[in-house]
Amino acid sequence: MESKSQLQVASAHRRTMLKTGALVAGSAALGLPTLAVAQAEKIRIGHLTPLTGFLGALGDYAVQGIKMAVEEVNAAGGVLGRQIDLVSEDSVNPQTASSKAQRMIERDKVAFLMGEINSASALTIAQVAERNKTLFMSIGARSDALRGKNCNRYTFHVDIPVTVMVNAAGEALLRQGLVKDKKVYALTSDYLFGHDLSKAAKNFFTRNGGTVIGDELVPTDLTDFSSQMIKIRQARPDLIATNLGGNQVTNFVKQYSEFGLQIPVAGFNLNTADAWAAGEGNLGGIWPTVWHHELKTPGTQAFVEKFTKKYGRIPENHAWIEYVSLMMLVQAIRETKSTDTDKVIAYFESEAQFDVLKARKAYFRSWDHQLMQEAYPFTVKPKGQAKHKQDFLLFGEAVPGPNEPLEKLAPTKAESACKM
Repeated sequence: MESKSQLQVASAHRRTMLKTGALVAGSAALGLPTLAVAQAEKIRIGHLTPLTGFLGALGDYAVQGIKMAVEEVNAAGGVLGRQIDLVSEDSVNPQTASSKAQRMIERDKVAFLMGEINSASALTIAQVAERNKTLFMSIGARSDALRGKNCNRYTFHVDIPVTVMVNAAGEALLRQGLVKDKKVYALTSDYLFGHDLSKAAKNFFTRNGGTVIGDELVPTDLTDFSSQMIKIRQARPDLIATNLGGNQVTNFVKQYSEFGLQIPVAGFNLNTADAWAAGEGNLGGIWPTVWHHELKTPGTQAFVEKFTKKYGRIPENHAWIEYVSLMMLVQAIRETKSTDTDKVIAYFESEAQFDVLKARKAYFRSWDHQLMQEAYPFTVKPKGQAKHKQDFLLFGEAVPGPNEPLEKLAPTKAESACKM
């Protein structure tokens, strides 16, 4: 039997619990989260990118870039008073990427999906996103088909698409007289991205008076290009065009240099990490990129300094693009004061502007969800000018130019197969 003092304590405890319950009920009725829930609930984001295979080196930069962004946001108090919880995994291949994306939505309860470099994997993730009505920021995949016939309401595309890459490098090739009346031999990675790149490149050469005399499909796991070198020498083209992906470009240009051919080489895809891996003396020609660490904007200079201090290496374009993608999503959440999918989609479709650490701000087109932004051609500095092993690339001025619309190099709505 309880004593009088025990009864008084128990009664006081019940009153406290009743008051707390009333406050919780009142908060719920007003649509306000309780303090305990607000403190505990995090914004969970599912992140997939290749960490193995021919794109693995790029994926490593991607993970570092997005993790640095998450750490900065959380250290500053999070977004809407909530911390970000990043669930990051190796996407491996299209089938595994699809399964992991579904699991992240069902088991991990992620609010958003982000990442990917492999276009075929990005397609399967986009399909999962659409089925589950979950927003997916496709960050590093470049296939035109993703923005075209395979577009969907729940997927937004951050990296420059294939057509922009071809046009960015192509304009430089035209200026050097390497297209009109020239014979072109191409090598193409045998997967979705490579096929799209080949199609856009052929269209460009044909439109500008060039002739593609050969286009060989190359397996994504091919590392020895000896037989291709022999075919190129026999074909005697005026220009070699590479529609390769990941470290295949590195392997090709190294072996091309060793083979001793003197035919000009150009390509429509070369990430700066793969260019660095090729090394000074091996790389030549004209290539496109979406960003580079030498941009003289305050945002890029601050990002490069922070990244280099944190990881002990210069950031590559996949580190930058993952970083700014996370920051764009955070901006959308803050401006809409919500993680609701429909509200964030509406904000992106409003063509709100984002600071992507370049001279000009970027925005998503409302009808195909492609980010409009500057791109850059690059080549190689004259021998002996490099200050260190990653300093031999020579970057050109931004395209489109400062007085031209950002959509100049992108497919138009009339040219696109995107129907949402």
